Amino acid sequence: MHDPFSVHGKSIVVTGGGTGIGAVITREFAARGAKLLIASRSTEHLESVVTEVRANGGTIEFIGVDVRDAAQVDAMIDRAYDAFGGLDVLINNHGASFFKPATEITPNGFATIVAINLTGSFLCSTAAARRWIDTGRSGRIINMSSEAGVLGAPGMAHYGAAKAGVQNLTRTLAMEWAQHGILVNCIAPGPIETPEGGARTWPTEELRRQVALSTALERIGDPEEIAWPCLFFASAASSFITGQTLSVDGGPRSPLFVQ
Repeated sequence: MHDPFSVHGKSIVVTGGGTGIGAVITREFAARGAKLLIASRSTEHLESVVTEVRANGGTIEFIGVDVRDAAQVDAMIDRAYDAFGGLDVLINNHGASFFKPATEITPNGFATIVAINLTGSFLCSTAAARRWIDTGRSGRIINMSSEAGVLGAPGMAHYGAAKAGVQNLTRTLAMEWAQHGILVNCIAPGPIETPEGGARTWPTEELRRQVALSTALERIGDPEEIAWPCLFFASAASSFITGQTLSVDGGPRSPLFVQ
């Protein structure tokens, strides 16, 4: 029986694929028979995931890429075609941020975060789309936004603005490229349990408790709960969905809630 949720045999590029949510996305796709090319500015971040996937019989390659550099991004897409004979899905999971009040963010600091999160997603998406359009193939793009891009977040004006831009970029590219069979969707994670995110966002148990209670489900999400929607958007099961942002954030807390 045909399984519309299958990603077996699909070729997938995952930026930021060696740590945090990206590493879990990589493992989940590999476990289901996808072929993966994972990318990061530092290849050291990728090596342990590559070793693990290969030890489990998976197919995976890796490449160092600065997503702000169009030439390096083009080389990443070329590598996927060289390794796998094509590309089916691009997952723009890369990201960067830091906490600082808006009045203390320098122009360079703001521009850097926007360049990585928003410009990088644009460059990766257009590089993949050009190849698909030139060869008459369809494809999928999954962008990663954030709850900060939906609601805003004090201390993260640069990041929130960039991630809001990713959502608008998703809608716009979906409109432009629908005629080519290219579907573009977005995921906006809420608080997710990763070593990097936890240490930065809720460094104490009290902060962690407050963050958990800010969601309707009263808990912090697991990275698998972001990887699974990625699997859905990459599969035939989502073939009539494009231009959408899915918030995976544990649900909104009622404003009447009293802690």
